[in-house]
Amino acid sequence: MAPGANQDFGLLPRIINGGIAGIVGVICVFPIDLVKTRMQNQSKAVGQPPLYKNILDCAMKTFRGEGLRGMYSGSAVNILLITPEKAIKLVANDAFRHALKTKDGSLPMHRQILAGAGAGTCQIVVTTPMELLKIQRQMAKSQGSTKSLNSRQLAMQLYREKGISGLYKGIGATFTRDVVFSMMYFPLFAYFNDKGKTPGSNYVPFYHSFASGIGAGAISAFLATPLDVIKTRLQTLEYKSRYSGIVDCATKIIREEGSSAFFKGSLLRVMVIAPLFGIAQMVYYLGIAEAMMGLKPLGSVS
Repeated sequence: MAPGANQDFGLLPRIINGGIAGIVGVICVFPIDLVKTRMQNQSKAVGQPPLYKNILDCAMKTFRGEGLRGMYSGSAVNILLITPEKAIKLVANDAFRHALKTKDGSLPMHRQILAGAGAGTCQIVVTTPMELLKIQRQMAKSQGSTKSLNSRQLAMQLYREKGISGLYKGIGATFTRDVVFSMMYFPLFAYFNDKGKTPGSNYVPFYHSFASGIGAGAISAFLATPLDVIKTRLQTLEYKSRYSGIVDCATKIIREEGSSAFFKGSLLRVMVIAPLFGIAQMVYYLGIAEAMMGLKPLGSVS
């Protein structure tokens, strides 16, 4: 987006593009995310072999035991909530970047980081219940459950037991992970994406936005993996009596499994996040909503 007045921000098309970007991204990478969740939740038990030997073994056992449908277990809630989640995250970052520009139109690095933190904070209102429900659905069959609740039934059960707070179990860990990730990701993406600008314009080819999203997503996802491992453990209902909070969870993981456990599933997390954000950023800036509404493509907020 070229620098201009506030009315040029284009809120509605950005919201539409963010929703479309989220849906497309989730459909493409969800099976990898399922394998990541199961690998991260596989804690060591003395005298017992692990259920999954490695990433490929987990994927093959899931596919053989549950079929293609099983690879998308828990995807319904993600697809439903990813529209507002990605719209909030991507649009909020653009909005904060737009608002935090200095008088000369520049955006110093510390303000880019602050904009990313703001975007990560805004998204947790949707991300926390979405991931809580997704994780339970992803783990249900791997734990040998013969009759698992669907996402709606699980949401109602949690609401009846603990009220609205039941749907926000692990919100502290989710907040920490999402804010830290966004503080790294968005400045990195902006840096990589700016390298693809056409001289004399603000236009960036969609394939360069795709590559920028992959690069920034891979780096940020790997560095934020320890926070994701803690969040996943805290949001798994099987462990609801095992961990009392973020510090307790981190302490027990170090003591019982070693520091390497904090990077359990790191490769899978990168395999999920990198293409997810590459696809999402590409679709977000592709201008689908603008084409539908007969508007000029908005582009990125530099």
